[in-house]
Amino acid sequence: MDLESVISAPQGCGPLVTSPSGGTRPLRQQVFERVRAAGLSPRVDLARELGISPASVTALAAELIDAGFIEEVATPRRDNDTARGRPPVALGVRAQAGLVAGIKLSDHRHTAVVLDFAGEPVAEASFDAPAFQLDPSQLLTAAESVLDAALAQAGRDRADLGAVGLGLPGVVDHRTGRVHWSPLIQDRDVPLQRMLADRLGRPVVIDNDANLVTLAELWFGAGRELADFAVVTIEHGLGMGLVLNHHLYRGAEGLGLEIGHTKVQLDGALCRCGQRGCLEAYVADYALIREARTALNLGNRGVKSAQVLLESLYDHAKAGNQSARAIFHRAGRYLALGLANIVNLFDPSLILLSGERLRYDYLYAEEVLTEMQSMIVHTGRPPPKVEIHAWGGFIWARGAAALALEATTAAALAAEPVPA
Repeated sequence: MDLESVISAPQGCGPLVTSPSGGTRPLRQQVFERVRAAGLSPRVDLARELGISPASVTALAAELIDAGFIEEVATPRRDNDTARGRPPVALGVRAQAGLVAGIKLSDHRHTAVVLDFAGEPVAEASFDAPAFQLDPSQLLTAAESVLDAALAQAGRDRADLGAVGLGLPGVVDHRTGRVHWSPLIQDRDVPLQRMLADRLGRPVVIDNDANLVTLAELWFGAGRELADFAVVTIEHGLGMGLVLNHHLYRGAEGLGLEIGHTKVQLDGALCRCGQRGCLEAYVADYALIREARTALNLGNRGVKSAQVLLESLYDHAKAGNQSARAIFHRAGRYLALGLANIVNLFDPSLILLSGERLRYDYLYAEEVLTEMQSMIVHTGRPPPKVEIHAWGGFIWARGAAALALEATTAAALAAEPVPA
């Protein structure tokens, strides 16, 4: 199966299935994914984790080695290992097997990274973004520019890329590549995947930016060791990603988990999606900025950037300004409500709060987590852990590149061998 077929395959069939069981994916793809996730993995561990015979793992690994996707890596002997002869070996991804790129578009900064086949960064670039909506052509030009800057840094060109991943905020259909709504684009229902693929001359995969941070956690972060976890992103908007049994869950139509647009107040505050009462209209940057103008008595005097306003609001709160503190306190309470709903619905083992704005500790102060726990259905078990990951901007683009790498390997490994 070629990459274009994999990208366009409907969710629920084909090699990119993300059902909780994961069992419908080709075995050799599952072997590759486990090796990639572990970094280095002995064959015996793979057999145990996948529930197949050691002979099957040996045969599948041999095919992957012959194809140039993985390689044998000598590992140090354990201190109590007195055996002689050939040192123990594990399987690792062969970094030189190819390159992919990831692009993250946002309302304040566009970023791009180039990764090798093992998921390690080769180059990266970033540009400031205009704080207003663009037409699709302008957005494509921005994506093209930041990608070319990263490629120039790596000394490579577009032809060297197996695929390009793209992430942006909004309601994005991963299966069809259409952006139904995004705060970055003037139009709705834009076939952005196809448009960018035509512009770049390379296969493109696309997803909501919160899913890409979740994928980055799954591939490179805390999620490598966890079967089930949730990620909540707090930036100019509020997003969520969910991993079930080691796989990203998107919903039946690929449009689920829009936690920022769950309703917490009938006829409430206006959300940038056009509806009222959405959770993000009380927690996200623009919600804080909306109230900061009143709390800081700014009115319409001067034009200040969102970043300047947020920093000023935070400084006033730290200095004891009660109005500024009340804004963060209310945002924290609404965040606690959203987190409690996630726990009650999905029961994750861990919730990761991610995003640059998490340096504002009022959003995850102890009283916020305590209030979250008070709204969780009590079962006698301890609540899930909540961890803070205040990633820099490049983690989003790295997640987009991981999406491209996932699509590239799925296409290459789609032909299923007969297990021994």
